[in-house]
Amino acid sequence: MSALAPEAHELLLSRIKDVPDYPKPGVMFKDITPLLADPKAFAALTDTLVELAGQYGATKIVGLEARGFILAAPVAVQAGIGFVPVRKAGKLPGATLAQSYELEYGTAEIEVHAEDLAAGDRVMVIDDVLATGGTAEASLTLIRRAGAEVAGVAVLMELSFLPGRERLAGALAGAPLDALIIV
Repeated sequence: MSALAPEAHELLLSRIKDVPDYPKPGVMFKDITPLLADPKAFAALTDTLVELAGQYGATKIVGLEARGFILAAPVAVQAGIGFVPVRKAGKLPGATLAQSYELEYGTAEIEVHAEDLAAGDRVMVIDDVLATGGTAEASLTLIRRAGAEVAGVAVLMELSFLPGRERLAGALAGAPLDALIIV
């Protein structure tokens, strides 16, 4: 699903650069830094995500480390709601909630400050890319463990050849998933 007007879709897509063989041979990396460097494109992205936050009824925005921070923080500011970073384990001081999840070759763990989310919060998760869905799925579990409600998930780009959407289907529990660009 895409909430973008056709002109905005084309603008954003034109600012995402394909980098072949990065970080290893055979991988086509989707570089969003040209989009971030273009104020018109970055504003179009932010405006679209702010609109989704309103549609979701979000009261907090969670950004997933690391590029999700870049996209989520201006959305929270423009929407006038709080921003909560979800970080890799060991990066946040103080009391945290942690969630492990499976990777292709092992496990990883993410954390959130325990006091940043609470009952009554409606949380929108923002990230740059939905690939396998592991980090997003773990973030949904963390949000619910903190007592908050998942309002929805929005990503700039979904890699349709990977199973992220399928992996998230159950974890969303009816909350919307919006991918602005699907490749």
